[in-house]
Amino acid sequence: MNPLVAADQAHPHHNRDDTPAARLFLFAQLAFVSALVFLIFFFRHTPWFDTLSVTFVSIFLEALPFMLLGTFLGGFIEVFVSKTVITRIIPTGILPSILLAAGLGLIFPVCECAIVPVVRRLFSKGLPLGAGIAFLLGGPIVNPLVALSTAVAYGSDLAMAAGRLASGYLIAVTMGLIIDRFFSRKTALAELPIDESGEADISLPVSAKIFRALRHGASDFIDIGRFLVFGAFVAGALQTLVALSDLAVWFGSLPFSVLAMMILALLLSLCSEADAFVAASFRTTLPLTAQMAFMVLGPMLDLKLIAMYFRMFRKRLILVMSVSTFIIVFVSMMTGAWMVR
Repeated sequence: MNPLVAADQAHPHHNRDDTPAARLFLFAQLAFVSALVFLIFFFRHTPWFDTLSVTFVSIFLEALPFMLLGTFLGGFIEVFVSKTVITRIIPTGILPSILLAAGLGLIFPVCECAIVPVVRRLFSKGLPLGAGIAFLLGGPIVNPLVALSTAVAYGSDLAMAAGRLASGYLIAVTMGLIIDRFFSRKTALAELPIDESGEADISLPVSAKIFRALRHGASDFIDIGRFLVFGAFVAGALQTLVALSDLAVWFGSLPFSVLAMMILALLLSLCSEADAFVAASFRTTLPLTAQMAFMVLGPMLDLKLIAMYFRMFRKRLILVMSVSTFIIVFVSMMTGAWMVR
């Protein structure tokens, strides 16, 4: 038999289309598409529709390359990285594994869109829950690309870049410990890809393994990409309907300006390599603490990420993680105030 065919058939996927949740999600997708057709047919010539279209496309295209990278990186992890390798890399203790995972972005610098499919595949390899959460939240901040973009946005301010990475690392570790304490893999994770790497793969030629990795990457891209489309559309709609540029100006005190910028980060759904330039645009109008809150929360929690999380986590975990992350970022920013600068 052709080795490519053998690789493709060696591990059949389970059919998930006959569950009530799958049918409900299919109905939601049809309703979403119907709403889009309605808007295009009746409102395509209005100014606000033009704004919505441009905003949606810009958010989607900004995230698309990173998501492609993440899904295909996840596919290669699925095929070429075994559970044995993960076991050797990740320490056995809860705290050491979380401390290491929160800083993995220094070695694997990926954006928040790219990291979701990567962590999803790592969970299927047996990555501990707390370590996965720490990497998921810390990786998009604690990486050299984000440090560089932050330093450039703030005029070569290395202290600002280092402070952002340090804040992201500490918050990711804290969230990893919290989630590991109150959830198990069974109560936290939704249905994940089956770990299909094993001893049988050793006999396959490299070309067959690459084909399987690409197939897994394409499957993940289609699977998770639907949520990116929905999240980008909601973010675009909110940016069109709400004067987000004026949001922070409405609040004069430090706590309210921090909250305003956190809400702005949640709604804008920017890429972690680009959000520092948006934050820096508020240097003359808002405290540095509010700007830092914007840059720390955005890569951990925004509309497109929440939508993508539904393909990996159960609803209760998403709720707890979202609320806890928001609160911890706010408290940490106010406690640091940010370093009184």
